[in-house]
Amino acid sequence: MTERKFITDSGIEIKPLYEASDSQNPLGKPGEYPYTRGVHAEMYRKRLWTMRQYAGFSSAAESNKRYRYLLSQGVTGLSVAFDLPTQIGYDPTHSLSEGEVGKVGVSVASLKDVEALFAGITLQHITTSMTINATAAIMLAFYVALAKQQHADLTKISGTIQNDILKEYAARGTYRYPPKASLRLIADVFEWCSTELPKWNTISISGYHIREAGANAVQEVAFTLANGMEYVRNALQRGLDVDRFAPQLSFFFGAHNNLFEEVAKFRAARRMWAKVMKETFGATDERSMMLRFHTQTCGSTLTAQQIDNNIIRTTVQALAAVCGGTQSLHVNGKDEALALPTESSATTALRVQQVLAYESGAAGTPDPFAGSYFVESLTNEIESKAWDYINRIEEMGGAAKAIEAEFYQTEIASAAYDYQKSIDAKEKIIVGVNDFQSSVKEPEPELLRISDEVRNEQIARLQSLKASRDNAVVEKCLERITQAASGTANLMPHLIAAAEAYATLGEMAGALEKVWGEYEG
Repeated sequence: MTERKFITDSGIEIKPLYEASDSQNPLGKPGEYPYTRGVHAEMYRKRLWTMRQYAGFSSAAESNKRYRYLLSQGVTGLSVAFDLPTQIGYDPTHSLSEGEVGKVGVSVASLKDVEALFAGITLQHITTSMTINATAAIMLAFYVALAKQQHADLTKISGTIQNDILKEYAARGTYRYPPKASLRLIADVFEWCSTELPKWNTISISGYHIREAGANAVQEVAFTLANGMEYVRNALQRGLDVDRFAPQLSFFFGAHNNLFEEVAKFRAARRMWAKVMKETFGATDERSMMLRFHTQTCGSTLTAQQIDNNIIRTTVQALAAVCGGTQSLHVNGKDEALALPTESSATTALRVQQVLAYESGAAGTPDPFAGSYFVESLTNEIESKAWDYINRIEEMGGAAKAIEAEFYQTEIASAAYDYQKSIDAKEKIIVGVNDFQSSVKEPEPELLRISDEVRNEQIARLQSLKASRDNAVVEKCLERITQAASGTANLMPHLIAAAEAYATLGEMAGALEKVWGEYEG
């Protein structure tokens, strides 16, 4: 039998005993710089984290049914999953959309779909998170257009668009435009929202997808914060005031199975970002220094074998997020290694959050692991190793240049390879996969399957829309988008006008592509 090694997934050795000398670092208090212990003094004693369940599939109408069901079950914020054509900016009619419409998220091609997606839901009364990047500005334009239809006060509309394109080039692949153009679009969103949509989180700088691609916890922190630094510099170069846009920045992390390393990871990231904003970028507003983040339990940790074990895994991961001070949380369904979650598994995932919130005691005090010699030592080690990475990235000229040099990609691939080797050698045990297998044949789980007919239905809806709208107005709106993309004018007002005229996602994305071209990587 292979001798058991006591190390974290980031390769940090776990000692048999930790003492006070292992954890020396001033703790401070929750709600105080550098926010190691949380961004609010009372944390969940005053307000629980937002319970989101990431959902979206098939058509907007079908997804609306799931949203309304989840809201009835106690979800306190919506989180929208879009299909791949929507994420990249292709209408269902595009040849590249074949076989993908509605499969991994909801298909959204126009304001008509957004109206159906949120039918019966008042936007001013909820927060909505949208996992969209290359076309985030267009999706935000649709959302704003619907809010205006509902006569909402835009200053009270809250939510998040992911809008994090750098990690797409490094880890995920749903990009459309070259990096420089994409960064310009992000800065336009920062600028417009700072005055028009002040409660909106303009970006969710995502470590989650970096982690899902194979990065370890240290790399997740380092690459995510380095990307955040790139976005801040990009905005400052546009002449934006750091304390005007930085309070609207948010982050998105994954949660893995090593409870203590994950808690330490969140604490280290919070402390590091506070230092970056204050010492590197000169922020003076406390809100600019607060790393506020959403967490999702990690799909890559789920197994097709013994899928009920996944409920245990996601509970541990969710507990790590809560003890690490997350502001919102999504728990994966047990069946997500095989398909989109069924209504039943989504409900169970939500119940995990509710049990943690109301029965576990984890919400009773901020930073419950504070002062643990072990957790404080891990926090310090993760921070130190992450700074080493960030310093290397800075020497390369920043995140964009490091990604162009494939530094991120190489490091992530190496970490993923090492992780898989440890599983193959049984140095790391995955219950039900490389040990503790069952000889009993498992019953086939009920799975959610999306019909290919969804695309035909979406195409029919799109054809009907184009026949009923004022196409002359649409063409003028698209021309203005292309003109604005050619110059320096903020694109958001033009995208919103086009959304209100019922221009499609693909048409607007194409109007930008006329100027910027398509990035092929």
